[in-house]
Amino acid sequence: MVHCADGPDIAGSVASAAAETSFKRFTSQLFRHLLRADQHRWAQTYLAGLLVTPGKKSIPRLARSVGSSPSTAHALRQFINVSPWDWKPALQEIAAWAQEESSRACAWSIGRSLQPKRGEQSVGVHPYTDPVSGRIFNCQVALGMFLTIGATPVPTNWRLFLPRSWANDPTRRKRTRIPDTEHHRPLYKHALELVDSQAQHSASVPIVLDMRHDPDVRLLLPALRRRGHRMVIAVPPTLKVRPDDPVREPVPGVVNARTCVATGPVSEVLVPVGPEGVLRRKRVRSVPVRLPRQQVDPADNEPYRLFGECGPDGGPLSLWVTTFPRHKLAHAASLTALARCTASVISDMEDSVGLIDFEGRSYPGWYHHMTLASAAYAYSRLVCGATSGGS
Repeated sequence: MVHCADGPDIAGSVASAAAETSFKRFTSQLFRHLLRADQHRWAQTYLAGLLVTPGKKSIPRLARSVGSSPSTAHALRQFINVSPWDWKPALQEIAAWAQEESSRACAWSIGRSLQPKRGEQSVGVHPYTDPVSGRIFNCQVALGMFLTIGATPVPTNWRLFLPRSWANDPTRRKRTRIPDTEHHRPLYKHALELVDSQAQHSASVPIVLDMRHDPDVRLLLPALRRRGHRMVIAVPPTLKVRPDDPVREPVPGVVNARTCVATGPVSEVLVPVGPEGVLRRKRVRSVPVRLPRQQVDPADNEPYRLFGECGPDGGPLSLWVTTFPRHKLAHAASLTALARCTASVISDMEDSVGLIDFEGRSYPGWYHHMTLASAAYAYSRLVCGATSGGS
């Protein structure tokens, strides 16, 4: 059993003294920036509640899991929604904790979280059209940054998308305590902010991102390249590109990505698949391309490699753009699986640590919850997972 310092007992969270010690060590590092003892206490309590509460992670359910006092739910609600603690240092600590395993870090990936809401009062909630199904539903939209350790993507940062209907509404801003520094910007700029934030604190590894439904990928690609990042980015089949192969017969003018890659030669590459890294042979079409000059600054018009795994009919499946050279195509192709893996982790976080169960309405409250849900997931995978794996 874990005992919060000066707080309620957290029943059923761990079964051994070693696990209890690791939990205390993890939370001591994660929350060391919190100067008040009560903030540290309730941060530890909320985190433990996310780990041990089955089903929906509402605050009343968390409170019942970690203590019997009727005041616990009120204290947790105050800590998440009202207490003015800074979540950024805690997110940095999660990243630092993950990067202690940096010898096995292989990539940063960015995933999208859609968080449905029934009402319209929660910060950032708006009608969202799912590009795959075409359905429209009310939700918050967020981007998360993940560091992949071995085969495990670990969440280390988040950005909440604010539509103009929120960013330009003073009443909504005041009611949900949106900071003056926050404004509307497209998702690709949120992705750049996530990349820039992590680049300050971490070694350079490739960036993997699924942008197959976002036309702004044409702006993201050169922006990442200017920053010197290696990348593997899923792109829409309609992305306009200019073939750039000096050896083969050129395709005239600007064409869409699907037409362009269909003309590329087929290569057979060995790609590690699954957590065991079993090598599988895959057929991949690829071709060097540039972005049309009218879409980017001429100074940024550097070549990329467009590729796609061949489907049963020989045509490409999903399309990707990378800055890896042709002789590194196998590595680039292996990284594409991280996009699916990151989406799977986000789905897992919804069930295991209540990623979408936040019931508050404020901007700080949302970030507080997302930070603690990320910490709970990191702990369960890097600490509990490592412990159970070694037993």
